[in-house]
Amino acid sequence: MRHLIDIMELSTEEIDELISTAARIIKNPMKYREACKYKTLATLFFEPSTRTRLSFEAAMIELGGSVLGFSEANSSSAAKGESVADTVRVVGGYSDIIAMRHPKEGAPLVASMNSTVPIINAGDGGHNHPTQTLTDLLTISQIKGRLDNLTIGLCGDLKFGRTVHSLIAAMSRYEGIRFVLISPEELKVPSYVKAEHIKARGIPYTQSRTLEDVMPELDILYMTRVQRERFFSEEEYLRLRDTYILTPDKLKNAKQDLCIMHPLPRVNEISTAVDSDPRACYFEQARFGKFIRMALIMKLLEVEDEN
Repeated sequence: MRHLIDIMELSTEEIDELISTAARIIKNPMKYREACKYKTLATLFFEPSTRTRLSFEAAMIELGGSVLGFSEANSSSAAKGESVADTVRVVGGYSDIIAMRHPKEGAPLVASMNSTVPIINAGDGGHNHPTQTLTDLLTISQIKGRLDNLTIGLCGDLKFGRTVHSLIAAMSRYEGIRFVLISPEELKVPSYVKAEHIKARGIPYTQSRTLEDVMPELDILYMTRVQRERFFSEEEYLRLRDTYILTPDKLKNAKQDLCIMHPLPRVNEISTAVDSDPRACYFEQARFGKFIRMALIMKLLEVEDEN
């Protein structure tokens, strides 16, 4: 039995296999309508979620399976004090696979150690979000046609953003990658992330406080929100806030085939005026999440892809 708790548990070969399966599903979704017939996915979401939970549910339904679960801790026995270990032992008796989101880092790992069915980490605190990273990789593959030889700009909250850390880890294993890290001093990529994934592999990178200065270099621009609560003073936040809001004007010197991504939800870090730009890929990125989760569910349930 296989779980997915951390993106680094998957080899690049396995990631490429998942992306290939997802690509086949995108082209011929009807051929997968009964791939997981009579299988049940349980979604155990101990904190609110829209895209992740619904994309998991849509993925299983489109594979011909069924879904059960809850969308917040207060609607589960966790409100009565039940442990994660006991919850998955019980729910494993009702389902074939479990997707879990939890505010506490490490909770899905604990679940995997006590579960009789595969566990998928759907986000644990600020730690891991492997299916978002798989979504990001599928998006890059579909839009750019490759996962190597790319200059990737990561902009915004690079200190606390779990999606940023996971994407750096995953992309660092591909050839010809270069990172451009764009953030205020307060929200720079943690030194341990750079040491473990960038410096250890000798990957070239630059750091910038200004988006416009590096825009012409980028093949991928991955936006995240600069959060007010991360700053020590309101004045400092207000001084820097507009620097990291993407507008059409800031895209004037960008490549024509730039791919603009965002894990969503956005607040104001991408102007709605950018939505009509053909380089805006974030809503397509959200749609791709369903297909990569379909491929992952099939893999963990050991369903053969007859197509």
